Formats: sequence, structure tokens, C-alpha cells
Amino acid sequence: MVKSEYGAWVGEFEAERERRAALGDPDWGKGAQLPAAIVRSIQKFQVGEDGDGSALTAKADLAGDPVYSRAVRLFIAEEQNHARMLKLLLAAGGAETLDGHWSDAAFVRVRRLLGLRVELLVLMIAEVVALGYYRALRDGATDPLTTEVAGRILADEERHVPFHCLRLREGLAGLPRPARRAVTTGWRGLLAGAAALVSVDHGAALRALGVDRGAFVARTVRSSAWMARAMAGGPVQAPAGSGARV
Repeated sequence: MVKSEYGAWVGEFEAERERRAALGDPDWGKGAQLPAAIVRSIQKFQVGEDGDGSALTAKADLAGDPVYSRAVRLFIAEEQNHARMLKLLLAAGGAETLDGHWSDAAFVRVRRLLGLRVELLVLMIAEVVALGYYRALRDGATDPLTTEVAGRILADEERHVPFHCLRLREGLAGLPRPARRAVTTGWRGLLAGAAALVSVDHGAALRALGVDRGAFVARTVRSSAWMARAMAGGPVQAPAGSGARV
């Protein structure tokens, strides 16, 4: 792997930052009609998006690639923007944010146990579950503001996943092929468990969005197949502007 690959990701994140600034925020003033189950669900995801990313940036800095570190900081800024938008969406619906939630605390504690590789593997579980959740929120919500916010966040998450896959592919490259396969198989198993927990914890919201809990888990795990192949050494989608796979 060469640093120019991360340079392409820095360019992608910076281009998206400029596009977001030009587009501006959703019209929060029009308000949001949020059922109670959706409010509780968004509150929990807002907690998960809200963090300073200090542990991740510290580990990225230790990796010794300043271009990658820059890309990580831009990624964290997008996650913080997600938290900001979800907070404003809740406010538009007359709801407040939570101070914390057990699921976010558990993810954070596990992520910080070891080095960058474990941090990203655990983070990727949250990212893949978020893909399914924000897709359900975008497609199932009847409130226009909710649909818009979920769509914006989903578009970001769809770019985040290949970015992390690229770094994990490098992190696992030194392992023998059977070991890489074991890691990615175990990762998918943990993902299935996390998706099942989310489907229970957010079951009322998923029902309101027209999503069956079992189908949510199955789609989430099925969507991770290409990610596991990429982390184990397969191709990774490059940033949109590069028009390539790496």
C-alpha cells in the first residue's frame, strides 16, 4: 500500500466537506413529525455518532502515516456532523438528546482494548449496522426531514466502509491466508450478534419503519460479505473521484 491511496481519501473527504458546505443544512425550521419509537431510536444512534475520536486519532498517529491520520480526522468530522444533524432533527421534533446509552459505552470500551486493527474491526461493526439502520430510516420514515437527514448520513457511511476496509486489508496483510479468513469470519459472527442486539433494542422503531427484525439482521450480515473479502486481501472500492479499485 502506498500513501497516495490515503491521499485520494483525503481528497474525497475534503471534496465532500466542500459539497456539504455549498449544499447547506436541511430546513430545520419546517419541523419533524417523529413517533415516540423513532425518537427513542434516533436518540440512541445520536449518542453513538457523538464523540471526539481521540482514541482513534491517537492510534492513527502511531501508525506513522500522516496522510492516513489526516483522513481519519476528516472521517471523525463527518461522524460528528452526523451527531449534530441528529440532534437538530430531534430538536425539530421537540425531543432532546440522551446523555449516554449502554450500547455505545460497550462499543467504545471494546474498541479501546487494543491497537488500531481491533479499533477498526469493532468500529466497522458499528458502521455496517448503521448502514442498515439509516437505510431503513431513509426508506421507511414518512417525515420528509427525517428522510433527508437519514439519506445524507447514509451516503457518508457508504463511503466510510471502503475507507476502513482499505486500512484493515493492510493491517491483516501480514497474517497467513487462513488466519485472515478466520479473523473476517469471526468478525462477521460478531456483526451478526451486534445486528441482533440492535434489532431487539430498536425493534419498535424498525416495526414503525416497516422492517422485520430478522430481515434486518439477515440483510446486515449479507451486506458484509464483500467487506470481509476486501479485508482479507480482495479489492476495495476506491474514492469516487479516482474511478478505480485498489
